[in-house]
Amino acid sequence: MLSLNKVDYYYHDELFHFDVTLGQGSIVALMGPSGAGKSTLLALVAGFIEPSKGQIMVDGVNLVGRAPHQRPCAMLFQEHNLFAHLTVQQNIALGLHPGLKLTPQQQQQVVQAAQQVGVDAYLDRLPEQLSGGQRQRVALARCFVQPHPIWLLDEPFSALDPILREEMLALVSKLADERHITVLMVTHHISDARSIASDFIFVADGKVAANGPVTELTTQHCHPALSEFVRASD
Repeated sequence: MLSLNKVDYYYHDELFHFDVTLGQGSIVALMGPSGAGKSTLLALVAGFIEPSKGQIMVDGVNLVGRAPHQRPCAMLFQEHNLFAHLTVQQNIALGLHPGLKLTPQQQQQVVQAAQQVGVDAYLDRLPEQLSGGQRQRVALARCFVQPHPIWLLDEPFSALDPILREEMLALVSKLADERHITVLMVTHHISDARSIASDFIFVADGKVAANGPVTELTTQHCHPALSEFVRASD
Protein backbone atom coordinates (compact mmCIF):
# COMPACT_ATOMS: atom_id res chain seq x y z
CA MET A 1 0.00 0.00 0.00
CA LEU A 2 2.59 2.55 1.16
CA SER A 3 6.32 1.97 0.94
CA LEU A 4 9.44 4.05 1.33
CA ASN A 5 12.07 2.45 -0.87
CA LYS A 6 15.65 3.39 0.08
CA VAL A 7 14.62 6.98 0.79
CA ASP A 8 17.43 9.35 1.76
CA TYR A 9 16.93 12.83 3.17
CA TYR A 10 19.65 15.18 4.39
CA TYR A 11 19.07 17.81 7.07
CA HIS A 12 22.27 19.84 7.13
CA ASP A 13 24.86 17.05 7.45
CA GLU A 14 22.50 14.53 9.05
CA LEU A 15 21.30 11.63 6.91
CA PHE A 16 17.86 10.09 7.37
CA HIS A 17 17.35 6.76 5.60
CA PHE A 18 13.99 5.01 5.48
CA ASP A 19 13.20 1.64 3.92
CA VAL A 20 9.86 0.23 5.08
CA THR A 21 6.43 -0.92 3.81
CA LEU A 22 2.97 -0.52 5.37
CA GLY A 23 0.19 -2.95 4.54
CA GLN A 24 -3.14 -1.67 3.28
CA GLY A 25 -5.63 -1.07 6.07
CA SER A 26 -2.99 -1.34 8.79
CA ILE A 27 -2.71 1.07 11.71
CA VAL A 28 0.99 1.65 12.26
CA ALA A 29 2.44 3.31 15.36
CA LEU A 30 5.53 5.34 14.45
CA MET A 31 7.72 5.45 17.55
CA GLY A 32 11.21 6.37 18.70
CA PRO A 33 13.22 8.85 20.78
CA SER A 34 12.92 12.60 20.24
CA GLY A 35 14.89 13.71 17.19
CA ALA A 36 15.11 10.17 15.79
CA GLY A 37 13.28 11.07 12.57
CA LYS A 38 9.60 10.29 13.15
CA SER A 39 8.31 13.68 11.99
CA THR A 40 10.81 13.65 9.11
CA LEU A 41 9.40 10.34 7.87
CA LEU A 42 5.86 11.70 8.12
CA ALA A 43 6.82 14.94 6.33
CA LEU A 44 8.41 12.95 3.48
CA VAL A 45 5.22 10.94 2.94
CA ALA A 46 3.09 14.09 3.14
CA GLY A 47 5.29 15.93 0.64
CA PHE A 48 6.33 18.78 2.93
CA ILE A 49 9.94 17.85 2.19
CA GLU A 50 11.48 15.85 -0.68
CA PRO A 51 14.08 13.07 -0.50
CA SER A 52 17.43 13.34 -2.25
CA LYS A 53 16.97 9.77 -3.51
CA GLY A 54 14.58 6.85 -3.27
CA GLN A 55 10.88 6.32 -3.95
CA ILE A 56 7.72 6.82 -1.92
CA MET A 57 5.19 4.47 -3.48
CA VAL A 58 1.43 4.16 -3.05
CA ASP A 59 -0.26 1.44 -5.09
CA GLY A 60 2.61 1.40 -7.55
CA VAL A 61 2.69 5.18 -8.04
CA ASN A 62 5.77 7.19 -7.01
CA LEU A 63 4.72 10.27 -5.02
CA VAL A 64 8.14 11.97 -5.09
CA GLY A 65 7.82 15.34 -6.82
CA ARG A 66 4.11 15.67 -6.14
CA ALA A 67 2.82 18.57 -4.05
CA PRO A 68 1.12 17.73 -0.72
CA HIS A 69 -2.38 18.37 -2.12
CA GLN A 70 -1.67 15.91 -4.95
CA ARG A 71 -0.93 13.06 -2.55
CA PRO A 72 -3.50 10.55 -1.25
CA CYS A 73 -2.97 11.58 2.36
CA ALA A 74 -4.96 13.41 5.02
CA MET A 75 -3.03 14.86 7.95
CA LEU A 76 -3.92 15.49 11.58
CA PHE A 77 -1.56 17.39 13.87
CA GLN A 78 -1.35 17.92 17.63
CA GLU A 79 -2.41 21.57 17.29
CA HIS A 80 -3.05 24.38 14.79
CA ASN A 81 -5.61 22.15 13.11
CA LEU A 82 -8.49 24.62 12.80
CA PHE A 83 -9.01 28.06 11.31
CA ALA A 84 -10.17 30.36 14.11
CA HIS A 85 -12.39 32.54 11.88
CA LEU A 86 -14.31 29.59 10.40
CA THR A 87 -17.17 27.69 12.00
CA VAL A 88 -17.02 23.99 12.81
CA GLN A 89 -19.04 23.29 9.67
CA GLN A 90 -16.69 25.36 7.50
CA ASN A 91 -13.56 23.82 9.03
CA ILE A 92 -14.81 20.33 8.21
CA ALA A 93 -15.91 21.47 4.74
CA LEU A 94 -12.33 22.50 3.94
CA GLY A 95 -11.56 18.81 3.66
CA LEU A 96 -13.82 18.66 0.62
CA HIS A 97 -13.22 22.02 -1.08
CA PRO A 98 -10.62 24.71 -0.25
CA GLY A 99 -13.04 27.41 -1.43
CA LEU A 100 -15.94 25.96 0.61
CA LYS A 101 -18.05 25.59 -2.54
CA LEU A 102 -19.88 22.41 -1.66
CA THR A 103 -22.61 20.53 -3.48
CA PRO A 104 -25.70 19.55 -1.45
CA GLN A 105 -24.30 16.02 -1.30
CA GLN A 106 -21.00 17.29 0.10
CA GLN A 107 -22.83 19.46 2.64
CA GLN A 108 -24.58 16.31 3.83
CA GLN A 109 -21.18 14.59 4.08
CA VAL A 110 -20.00 17.35 6.41
CA VAL A 111 -23.03 16.92 8.67
CA GLN A 112 -22.57 13.14 8.71
CA ALA A 113 -18.88 13.52 9.56
CA ALA A 114 -19.76 15.84 12.43
CA GLN A 115 -22.31 13.32 13.68
CA GLN A 116 -19.78 10.48 13.56
CA VAL A 117 -17.31 12.33 15.79
CA GLY A 118 -20.00 13.81 18.04
CA VAL A 119 -19.78 17.53 17.20
CA ASP A 120 -22.95 17.92 15.13
CA ALA A 121 -24.47 20.12 17.89
CA TYR A 122 -21.66 22.67 17.40
CA LEU A 123 -21.69 23.21 13.62
CA ASP A 124 -22.20 26.98 13.90
CA ARG A 125 -19.64 27.53 16.64
CA LEU A 126 -16.12 28.91 16.26
CA PRO A 127 -13.13 26.87 17.50
CA GLU A 128 -12.61 29.21 20.47
CA GLN A 129 -16.05 28.17 21.74
CA LEU A 130 -15.01 24.50 21.92
CA SER A 131 -12.98 22.46 24.38
CA GLY A 132 -9.63 20.98 23.33
CA GLY A 133 -11.19 17.57 22.84
CA GLN A 134 -14.01 18.98 20.74
CA ARG A 135 -11.54 20.86 18.53
CA GLN A 136 -9.62 17.66 17.87
CA ARG A 137 -12.88 15.90 16.99
CA VAL A 138 -13.57 18.60 14.41
CA ALA A 139 -10.05 18.22 13.02
CA LEU A 140 -10.54 14.46 12.84
CA ALA A 141 -13.83 14.93 10.98
CA ARG A 142 -12.07 17.16 8.42
CA CYS A 143 -9.37 14.53 8.09
CA PHE A 144 -11.63 11.59 7.35
CA VAL A 145 -14.18 13.45 5.21
CA GLN A 146 -11.42 13.65 2.59
CA PRO A 147 -11.45 10.78 0.06
CA HIS A 148 -7.87 9.75 0.88
CA PRO A 149 -6.81 6.17 1.69
CA ILE A 150 -3.96 7.21 4.02
CA TRP A 151 -4.09 9.16 7.29
CA LEU A 152 -0.93 10.70 8.73
CA LEU A 153 -1.38 11.50 12.42
CA ASP A 154 1.35 13.49 14.19
CA GLU A 155 0.66 13.01 17.91
CA PRO A 156 -2.82 14.51 17.52
CA PHE A 157 -4.12 13.52 20.96
CA SER A 158 -1.04 13.73 23.18
CA ALA A 159 -2.21 16.98 24.82
CA LEU A 160 -5.54 15.45 25.85
CA ASP A 161 -6.19 13.78 29.17
CA PRO A 162 -5.82 9.95 29.19
CA ILE A 163 -9.56 9.16 29.13
CA LEU A 164 -10.29 11.53 26.26
CA ARG A 165 -7.19 10.34 24.39
CA GLU A 166 -8.43 6.78 24.67
CA GLU A 167 -11.84 7.80 23.29
CA MET A 168 -10.24 9.58 20.32
CA LEU A 169 -7.97 6.62 19.54
CA ALA A 170 -10.97 4.27 19.61
CA LEU A 171 -12.75 6.64 17.22
CA VAL A 172 -9.78 6.64 14.82
CA SER A 173 -9.69 2.84 14.94
CA LYS A 174 -13.42 2.56 14.24
CA LEU A 175 -13.44 5.06 11.37
CA ALA A 176 -10.28 3.65 9.79
CA ASP A 177 -11.74 0.15 9.92
CA GLU A 178 -15.01 1.27 8.33
CA ARG A 179 -13.17 3.09 5.52
CA HIS A 180 -10.29 0.59 5.11
CA ILE A 181 -7.84 3.42 5.76
CA THR A 182 -4.11 2.95 6.24
CA VAL A 183 -2.98 4.94 9.29
CA LEU A 184 0.56 6.07 10.15
CA MET A 185 0.49 7.55 13.66
CA VAL A 186 3.37 9.18 15.52
CA THR A 187 3.03 8.54 19.23
CA HIS A 188 5.22 8.55 22.35
CA HIS A 189 2.76 6.36 24.22
CA ILE A 190 3.30 2.60 24.13
CA SER A 191 -0.24 2.25 25.50
CA ASP A 192 -1.63 4.08 22.44
CA ALA A 193 0.22 1.73 20.10
CA ARG A 194 -1.02 -1.34 21.92
CA SER A 195 -4.53 0.10 22.05
CA ILE A 196 -5.20 0.50 18.32
CA ALA A 197 -2.13 -0.31 16.20
CA SER A 198 -1.71 -3.51 14.22
CA ASP A 199 1.98 -2.81 13.56
CA PHE A 200 4.80 -0.52 14.64
CA ILE A 201 7.82 1.21 13.16
CA PHE A 202 10.66 2.10 15.53
CA VAL A 203 12.94 4.88 14.30
CA ALA A 204 16.35 5.49 15.86
CA ASP A 205 19.37 7.47 14.64
CA GLY A 206 17.58 8.57 11.48
CA LYS A 207 16.56 5.16 10.19
CA VAL A 208 14.03 2.38 10.68
CA ALA A 209 15.68 0.29 13.36
CA ALA A 210 12.85 -2.23 13.78
CA ASN A 211 9.30 -2.87 12.62
CA GLY A 212 6.70 -5.59 12.87
CA PRO A 213 3.41 -6.58 14.52
CA VAL A 214 2.54 -4.55 17.61
CA THR A 215 2.63 -7.78 19.67
CA GLU A 216 6.45 -7.63 19.31
CA LEU A 217 6.57 -4.28 21.11
CA THR A 218 8.02 -5.72 24.31
CA THR A 219 11.05 -5.39 26.56
CA GLN A 220 12.20 -8.76 25.19
CA HIS A 221 12.61 -7.46 21.63
CA CYS A 222 15.95 -8.43 20.07
CA HIS A 223 16.78 -4.80 19.17
CA PRO A 224 18.36 -3.34 22.34
CA ALA A 225 17.32 0.28 21.67
CA LEU A 226 13.69 -0.77 21.15
CA SER A 227 13.56 -2.99 24.23
CA GLU A 228 15.02 -0.13 26.29
CA PHE A 229 12.51 2.33 24.75
CA VAL A 230 9.62 0.03 25.73
CA ARG A 231 11.06 -0.46 29.22
CA ALA A 232 11.38 3.30 29.75
CA SER A 233 7.87 3.96 28.43
CA ASP A 234 5.95 1.24 30.29
